[in-house]
Amino acid sequence: LGPRELLVTGFDGFQVPRRSQQMPGTGWAPALGTAPFKRGLERAQRFVEGSWLLPLEQGYSRALPLRCLPLLTIKGVPSAAPLRKEWEGGWQYLQWLRNTLDEWGRTQQPILALADATFDTVGMWAELPQRVSLVVRTKRNRALFELPVPGAGPGRPPLYGAKAPPPAAWLRQRAAFRKYTVQVRGRLVTMRARLVGPLVRDGLPHRPLFLLVIGGGARPPGSRRARYEPAFYLISAVQRQGQWQLPLPLPQLLPWLWQRWELEVAHREMKSGFGLGDKQCWQFHAATLSVQWSAWAYALLLLAGYRTWGVVGGPAPPGRWRRPPGRWSFNTLWRAYRAALWGQSEFRASWSPSQDNWLKKEPFLAAMHNAILAASRA
Repeated sequence: LGPRELLVTGFDGFQVPRRSQQMPGTGWAPALGTAPFKRGLERAQRFVEGSWLLPLEQGYSRALPLRCLPLLTIKGVPSAAPLRKEWEGGWQYLQWLRNTLDEWGRTQQPILALADATFDTVGMWAELPQRVSLVVRTKRNRALFELPVPGAGPGRPPLYGAKAPPPAAWLRQRAAFRKYTVQVRGRLVTMRARLVGPLVRDGLPHRPLFLLVIGGGARPPGSRRARYEPAFYLISAVQRQGQWQLPLPLPQLLPWLWQRWELEVAHREMKSGFGLGDKQCWQFHAATLSVQWSAWAYALLLLAGYRTWGVVGGPAPPGRWRRPPGRWSFNTLWRAYRAALWGQSEFRASWSPSQDNWLKKEPFLAAMHNAILAASRA
């Protein structure tokens, strides 16, 4: 990115299931895979992970992890991580990203951050770093107010204006919605959206925000669900020439709202296909560093693939009946690494069975070592 180009980032919390009640950094958390109406509990480690959303190519993007911060509650087992709430972890990530860009001389580079409704808190909005725009999902019954009108009489000026309708109430005025066509994952999607504001949130009278209401609609054929559910977003306002405006024009902002799901995709790939959380570490610092190291290694391998192929491209999957995807998958990246490193002796696969008698195993390993050396010389 250039020093003045928009940097889009996203952050979200995730948890690593554990089984031990004495492991440092663990605590009770809502169990994954349980019904939303009857949540269970499980032992887990909580983290906040911030990613750079790569520039869009044909409506595709990827989440490249930049920082992984551990979370520790008061009732959790003490560890090297300090006590912090989830929104505090997101705020520390944004502050670190802004300070890092400033140290590199990129003070004029704008940052657009995307987050889910977990980070729609008074503390997050009040402590939002300078030159950072935030877009978060909000509740359908969020209390919002119009901007206060300064009174001409004596006394303290009002903090809030008239109470605005809740976000869900704007769905009834269908005529006020506008249609936008955006490119998402190689196809064109029509969205119905309406912008309301500037407004202020309950508890934040000095932080003007915009409310973005996105109406529901039918999903493409073959989808698991029949319709898109309505969504509501709060967007931090930017003052330009004495007026409060959006940080980006709405047609440019709508495609990025779809890309926040890439954070969930990255978490699934790291935990299901990369072994994040599988390291057996029990030490005070290692229980946290092992997860952070896995996220760092995933980001490094993903960055190499992006610099080689971009977001869209890469080798076609094997098999004549498979169509080349619009975006290369994580399995394609693994397959390319295996093909590139297979011929090197350091990465060559060798069969070494694990035996109890190490005196008998030593000659076997020596023979395998000699065979590998002979093959490499040949």
